[in-house]
Amino acid sequence: MKEFKVNPEFAITDEQALRRLFPGQTPLAIHKVQGSLDKHAQAFIRRSPFLCIGTQNLNGKADVSPRGDPVGFVKILDQHTLAIPDRPGNNRLDTQVNILANPSVGLLFIIPGFDDTLRVNGQASLVNHPEVLKSMSIKDRMPTLAIVVKVSEVFLHCAKAFRRSHLWNPDHFQDRADMPSLSKIVLDQTTGAPSDDAEMRKIDDDLEEEYKKTLY
Repeated sequence: MKEFKVNPEFAITDEQALRRLFPGQTPLAIHKVQGSLDKHAQAFIRRSPFLCIGTQNLNGKADVSPRGDPVGFVKILDQHTLAIPDRPGNNRLDTQVNILANPSVGLLFIIPGFDDTLRVNGQASLVNHPEVLKSMSIKDRMPTLAIVVKVSEVFLHCAKAFRRSHLWNPDHFQDRADMPSLSKIVLDQTTGAPSDDAEMRKIDDDLEEEYKKTLY
């Protein structure tokens, strides 16, 4: 595939040029941004089993990481503060390392079946306070730490993206078997996947067993 290069003639390089392309914001779009978690934001968060957290390091390298657990897994400590449990993962620690360098984070809360989402921006810190971690225990296992977010902005995001994508519509669900398994893709990208189908199936089965052992 030939490398794509942006033609400078068509590059948008400043905010004024950007805003000329779009109608102005409505007053509602401006004023809907809240500085704390009101009753509606809290209710949304308590229903959500899934969020994405966006972070950056000091050099501007960005990362977005998914976080999921049973409904209500994010704890509302007060109207300005959230706590997100950090469950066992692959130990890359991209999110955590970024937070240590740059505490600014963006959260996107998602509820299955809801087309609207909740956006939360704030400043994050890494905390291993025993009482906070104990409140997040599942199957008698506490998370190693919590990501505590001091909230600065909260607002609901409209439904257009989810409706355009038909995300919750079963008629648009895709068959996972149409692509190789996660294990095969990663092996193809690194050391090389085995050509023997039985060996590959064993690797996939081993990953499923690992999920069962290390989910919490």
